Amino acid sequence: MLELAGIIILGIFAQWIAWKIKIPAILPLILIGLAVGPLSTLYPEGFRYEDGSQWIQPMWEAKKGFFPGDSLFYFVSLAIGIILFEGGLTLKMSEIKKVGGVIVKLISLGSIVTFFGAGLAAHYVLGLNWQVSFLFSGLIIVTGPTVITPILRNIPLRKDVSAVLKWEGILIDPIGALVAVLVFGFISVNIPVQGLEEAVSQIHDTGGSYTKHALLEFGKIIVIGFAFGLAGGFAMYHAVKRKAIPHYLLNVASLSMVLLIFVLSDLFAHESGLLAVVVMGMYLGNSDLPNLKELLYFKESLSVLLISILFILLSANISIDDLLLIYNWETAILFAVVIFVVRPLGVFLSTTNSGLSINEKVFISWVGPRGIVAAGIASLFGTKLVEMGVPGAQYITPLVFGLVLVTVLLNATTARMVASLLGVFLKKSEGIMIIGGSRVSRLIAAYLQKNNRRVVLVDSNRANVEKAKELGLEALSANIYNDDLSDNIELSEMGYLLSMTANDVINRYAMDKLGKSFGENGTYRLVTSEELRSKKTKSSDLFCPTHDYLDLMRVAEAFPSIQEVQASSLEIYTGIIELINNNQDAIALFVKSTEGVIALIDNSKEIVIEQNTTIAYLGRPMDFEDVMTNKTSDPLQ
Repeated sequence: MLELAGIIILGIFAQWIAWKIKIPAILPLILIGLAVGPLSTLYPEGFRYEDGSQWIQPMWEAKKGFFPGDSLFYFVSLAIGIILFEGGLTLKMSEIKKVGGVIVKLISLGSIVTFFGAGLAAHYVLGLNWQVSFLFSGLIIVTGPTVITPILRNIPLRKDVSAVLKWEGILIDPIGALVAVLVFGFISVNIPVQGLEEAVSQIHDTGGSYTKHALLEFGKIIVIGFAFGLAGGFAMYHAVKRKAIPHYLLNVASLSMVLLIFVLSDLFAHESGLLAVVVMGMYLGNSDLPNLKELLYFKESLSVLLISILFILLSANISIDDLLLIYNWETAILFAVVIFVVRPLGVFLSTTNSGLSINEKVFISWVGPRGIVAAGIASLFGTKLVEMGVPGAQYITPLVFGLVLVTVLLNATTARMVASLLGVFLKKSEGIMIIGGSRVSRLIAAYLQKNNRRVVLVDSNRANVEKAKELGLEALSANIYNDDLSDNIELSEMGYLLSMTANDVINRYAMDKLGKSFGENGTYRLVTSEELRSKKTKSSDLFCPTHDYLDLMRVAEAFPSIQEVQASSLEIYTGIIELINNNQDAIALFVKSTEGVIALIDNSKEIVIEQNTTIAYLGRPMDFEDVMTNKTSDPLQ
């Protein structure tokens, strides 16, 4: 009981540690697993069991452990199936078109380069046979958002660079898993149940007929996997759309369907279950399922728990002999080739004519940590191939775990320094995030975007988000009470936060929660009606001290445009502001210098008015000719 509870407690503790110090959770999970597993047998007396066994023993041996027989592998298979299903849910085909050619090349050409480059390196450096070498290379194709996001969250990068790294991780996860499943399937159908020697003999005896049989079995895995995945996705989609499943059972029903499809597919074609759940996830993720976001949240929580348990168990299941197996110079050379040759080669070939600078390409090449899917599937497939008697299969699990540890540790500790040395940091975060997608917010966002500022609108109301996108604005459907925005590394260039919803509680919460991440240069909110009535509008965090949300909406409804007027002196500027403030249908917003620098009116107390300084206001077009005429003469005359 103590060990079982300890796994869950340690797993969640590792997740918390990772969140606290902003590193990928897989790093503390694997380290904890090794510490309570194989390394615990090396502790001095008093810190280990008297019989020399490890603290946590996944496999049942000598009346100690958790899983008898093959039960551990069944649990690992089902857990990875659920994790991959969640990965499939996030794989949007429409996003592939939007993210551009660079990412498409990275997940296609880059994957091919990694597959063949790492496979050749494993074969010639470690002397592994071709089958095991290419299974290793297939497993390390993936990076994954769970390892990329924590590393880059606090590195302000240009949007193009962060977008490439983010979408490569999201899209390549299920693709890499698919490649690994297919390679393993091809290997497994080449090893008949009677053993390796008989298989080799059969190959010599039957020649092409055996290869034909292997290809047929391989094709069977693909067909069955896709068929069951599509069938499961179709059935789940229509059951939800027709409300055949009550809302309170939706999440657990989807979990049951994933397990059902996994098991059924595996019964018809061995090892096709993982492929089936990826396909099922992709089907549902690209549908118009109304409860998709809710389903994603549930699967994400479930995946966190499974990952926490899974990787402590898998790390603990690695033996000292496995660790010693890769403790040599050949392994170090292999890892160096993968990190310093194969990864850069794939990135540079994929980013040809992309518009990215050499330094940006080098940085993308540097950030390539392997993730959870790689380690999990490696443990599963490696152990199964060892049981089949495949030569060299004992290298798969420790090699992949070792590469995961090395790449995550390397990138987590050096990414910021490398970004600084290469000069790919944003010199200043000039982007503007606007919380609330109302008509006023859309007008202001459109004006700022027209003046060459990157603006992102955030609203939980999908209708507002869609209206913003129709205007060509960048908009996100997100709830500020969740962590969606904090995990979005593409928003690293946001330096200003405008909280402009109708609810002051939400405005202040957004400033408190998101101000540090997205408002380093300034956070502003709308004034409340109470503050206007009490005339307490001197706060430095106000967007506009003279009008509240209702005033802004009223003017925007009547006159939905932002006007500009030029002021060539401080006197003219003062006169224009006075006229605007005295007009019920106009609200002064920004002042723009001749260099294009935009500032809020209220923050321009010591403003220097140059020739052609521009004042932007919302509302009725006005005639300022009298102000211009009266103020241009010397006021002392």
